Amino acid sequence: MTNHDKIANLGARDANKMNKPEWIAVAAGALLGTAAALFIHHLYNTNSSSAREDLLGMMPGDAAAVLFVNLAELRTAPFVTQLFAWAPQPELDEDYARFIKQTNFNYERDLDHFAIAFEKAGQDSAFFAVADGRFDHQKISALAAKSGTVERRNGSEIFAIPETSAAKRVYLKFLSNDRIALTNRSDPRQILGALKRSADAVEWRARFERVAGSPIFAVIRQDAAPGAELSAQAPGGFRSPELSSMLDQLLWITLAGKTENDRLRLVVEGESATDDNAVRFADLLNGVLTLAETGLNDAKTRQQLDPSLREAYLTLLKGADVSRINRGDTKSVRLAFEITPEFLESARRFSTRSTGDTLAKPATGSTAPRSKKGHT
Repeated sequence: MTNHDKIANLGARDANKMNKPEWIAVAAGALLGTAAALFIHHLYNTNSSSAREDLLGMMPGDAAAVLFVNLAELRTAPFVTQLFAWAPQPELDEDYARFIKQTNFNYERDLDHFAIAFEKAGQDSAFFAVADGRFDHQKISALAAKSGTVERRNGSEIFAIPETSAAKRVYLKFLSNDRIALTNRSDPRQILGALKRSADAVEWRARFERVAGSPIFAVIRQDAAPGAELSAQAPGGFRSPELSSMLDQLLWITLAGKTENDRLRLVVEGESATDDNAVRFADLLNGVLTLAETGLNDAKTRQQLDPSLREAYLTLLKGADVSRINRGDTKSVRLAFEITPEFLESARRFSTRSTGDTLAKPATGSTAPRSKKGHT
């Protein structure tokens, strides 16, 4: 009999010697350990979900767009880690370095969640933001008071900090030690008390629930006129009047990103009131994907574009999926695609190569030294 067999038999005899109360104790311990692990997992997820719901619940119902980011989750995602590993690291801005020193706050380290709402205010745009993180209340308050003015209402403080234009101000209030609110609204009372609920809140909540598993997303409604904004911002060669017109006919647009191990899944969804608009929008998106793939296969593009980058773009396009969803009151079109490590690596190599070529290229207008033929 081998040593392994002796040990196995010994373990079996010890197990057989265990009486009923001992077996119950072992089973109870295992169950308690499992329950504790499940409770910790549930508690962590509940806290994260609760913070998300709290922040989104504070967004004004009359907003044109809302952006939410869970930085605490994104920091630990393998995709984001890889992205920052190869992305260029810009030098720290002098003003921001001074801000970190004065407040002991660095958003890359200390900011966990934030939600921000944008809305039109005549010709201007206003924002309202709420953020969770680790804030040094005393230091941040001291800098805010030094930079602007302090108003005290109903026992609470609100800081008015001038923007670059003396006529505009940003208002800051601590809602708790780990939560702050910011706005540039002309009436800062919105961050002094509970926000008013409206019928729009139900519509917003329905869209937020659809992207509950995404650490980063944006929801835009028709008031924001995304098509007109796209047309105004896009370079001349990339403007599409048909696409801009179609976007402005959508009731809602949702963009969401979710990390899945080493890749990022992106989903864009547009909601329409009629099935005809949804069909047209789906056909337009499929046409854009087909044209893009045809352009990448063009002989001239093959010569000009880095082969690995071209292949990465083709993989991205071939993996894209356009689908339609009927939700009864709205008809949606969804575009989904993935950003893979291979795509990031191809983009990194192309970016590095382009930077090297730019540095090696002589400055415009410079001339090489002429040879002095006939002179000694």
